[in-house]
Amino acid sequence: MTKRAYIETYGCQMNVNDTEVIFSILKDAGYERTEKMEEAELILANTCSIRDNAEQRIRGRIEVFHQQKKQRPEVLVGIVGCMAERLKDKLLDTGKVDLVVGPDAYRSLPRLLEAVSPDHPQIDVLLSREETYADITPVRTDRNGISAFISIMRGCNNVCSYCVVPYTRGAERSRDAHSIVREACDVYARGYKEVTLLGQNVDSYLWKSSAETVDFADLLVMVAAIAPDLRVRFATSHPKDISDKVIYTMAAHPNICRHIHLPVQSGSSRMLALMRRKYDREWYLERVAKIRSVMPDCGLTTDVIAGFCSETEEDHQATLSLMGAVGFDWAFMFAYSDRPGTLANRTMQDDVPADVKNRRLNEIIELQNRKSLERYRAQIGQKHVVLVEGPSKRDPAMLCGRASNNMMCVFPAGDLKPGDYTEVTVVDSTSATLICQ
Repeated sequence: MTKRAYIETYGCQMNVNDTEVIFSILKDAGYERTEKMEEAELILANTCSIRDNAEQRIRGRIEVFHQQKKQRPEVLVGIVGCMAERLKDKLLDTGKVDLVVGPDAYRSLPRLLEAVSPDHPQIDVLLSREETYADITPVRTDRNGISAFISIMRGCNNVCSYCVVPYTRGAERSRDAHSIVREACDVYARGYKEVTLLGQNVDSYLWKSSAETVDFADLLVMVAAIAPDLRVRFATSHPKDISDKVIYTMAAHPNICRHIHLPVQSGSSRMLALMRRKYDREWYLERVAKIRSVMPDCGLTTDVIAGFCSETEEDHQATLSLMGAVGFDWAFMFAYSDRPGTLANRTMQDDVPADVKNRRLNEIIELQNRKSLERYRAQIGQKHVVLVEGPSKRDPAMLCGRASNNMMCVFPAGDLKPGDYTEVTVVDSTSATLICQ
């Protein structure tokens, strides 16, 4: 008898891809996907540990899952992903979770589900130096059938002092380039028009066989060559590793989208050194200058952390001045969240008061909102080729889709349908949307 599995996904795009891998593994074990928790025999949360508030949200969801288990005792509840890896058997100690599975142990899910019982919860959080899930065809969970995520690597070797990822996802390893191309060919054959190549640091992608060596720029060329109407995106880049070769490769291929997410984290070289980012302010600004000299129309987005350990007002002002100089289209902006087990947690003091962190974060957000509006309004009068994604959330009579630079556009529906390409002209904007005709 087929059972049903329900998965809630938290965190980044890589977790979305991991959920698709998990559904594929569960499908082979006799489970089918459901989007209704109340009809599932298996409830999983695919978790993120990057910030404390993400973990607190999961703790709240565990209580919701437990209520389902009270109503239907046969239901199994599991925590998978980074939070599972970080907390391990502490999650089992709650008495509300039946299994805990880390990011490199998803293949063990069928075995664990067979073995689990009320008196024998199951756990597998072993990290791997080889696992990439390259042979697994993900079960796509997107709703539009237009854009697909493809993981090209797992883990991270950078060990930034604030980041828990190396401890929850292990060492960096790159996936077989030809398996990536096969997966991209498969989604294109099924009607997808866009793929996003995912990695903690895509620029350090490097796959070697006895016959060839493929770096990230080479991989971009291989995927872009599948079809001229297959758009290629990627995330996330690292400022210390993004090469001229990648920048020129993007410029040479129209179907590689002109957008780079380039996390800066701070505009202060002192802070960057404490964060172990392995670049300084000048290096970052040089990379931005290079990108814009080769691709003036390239969209740039970033991540910014306010209030990292020992951050002074001078450091904060350096962040504001860098943001003003670069003019990002958009940014993820957060107050620093101390994460157990990280280098910063072990060796530094989280000494910036919460009210100061929040004030600095609000100043960062206020500046970015102004810059976003400037960047978006500068597009008025410009033409963009947009990949239609579906109806606009605010006005079903309008369609929406992203330009190559990743800016969201809304425009009249006409005879267009999702998956079509259309050229639009920008006539107005907000700080997050281009209004087109």
